[in-house]
Amino acid sequence: MLQTLPDLRGFARFLTRDTAAADDLVQDTIVRALASQEQFQQGTVLKAWLFTIQRNAFYEQTRRRSREQEIMLDIELDMQPSTATPSRQNARDAVQDLGELLWKLPDLLREALILVGAQELSYEDAARVCDVPAGTMRARVSRARAQLAELAAENADASETNPEKNIT
Repeated sequence: MLQTLPDLRGFARFLTRDTAAADDLVQDTIVRALASQEQFQQGTVLKAWLFTIQRNAFYEQTRRRSREQEIMLDIELDMQPSTATPSRQNARDAVQDLGELLWKLPDLLREALILVGAQELSYEDAARVCDVPAGTMRARVSRARAQLAELAAENADASETNPEKNIT
């Protein structure tokens, strides 16, 4: 596997067009390959197997990044502007508030919401990760969303009743 590192790095640089991102991709490839080494079939070409893993990891990261940008754009567009023109600062504040609210959720609910919502795993896959039935995962995600909505409403009420808090 060590002999393929220069080739993996070259392919990663081709895919990412960024040295740091390429190094991260190679590292991710190696970690994935080691984690699934029992799937490697003797008699097949190791380099091709590793390139397949790397390519799949790259496209998965690209899809995730694209989805994150869509979500950020949706947040920006959905926000009710306090002034005539919406600002990127408002969107950043909303995302920061969401991050703070997520950390107020119990660990099990936050984990479920992150796996299904942010990581876009199916309920079944998230349930496998957490070693629980899929129905349990659905219930956790539902409770997490409900609690998050309650926390957001409380946060909005607190901001309205305490306008000095909004001044930065």
